[in-house]
Amino acid sequence: MIVSDLFTLPAFVAYLALGILYFFAFVVTYIWITPQREMALIRDGNLAAAISLGGAAIGFVQPLASAIAHSVNLVDLAVWGLVAWVVQLLTHSALRLVVRDLRGQIENDVRSVALFVAVVAVCVGAINAAAMTY
Repeated sequence: MIVSDLFTLPAFVAYLALGILYFFAFVVTYIWITPQREMALIRDGNLAAAISLGGAAIGFVQPLASAIAHSVNLVDLAVWGLVAWVVQLLTHSALRLVVRDLRGQIENDVRSVALFVAVVAVCVGAINAAAMTY
């Protein structure tokens, strides 16, 4: 039984590797497109930056995990992972339009705004994940 389970190990490693690659690439892209410097703010103890970045990461990982669970091959995963990526970046763009001076609010460690941004990102991620199952 253990030997037959190990038969799927290469697929597990491939899906895991692609998932981790997408996760890190998303975080780098997100940090790159946002006007504030999240990592510097986080190093300086800015909790708002950590909350908003964490929410975006979770909002991306939810549909990515759904894509991993439901994809038929790595190409399918790659495509749906890109969809998740785009949706989360569009969510951030919409939030920048809705939340007045989002950059300044995050840089000033306004945690209520960061929590709102994180919750919206997670909610959109959950909806995105559920939509991918159809």
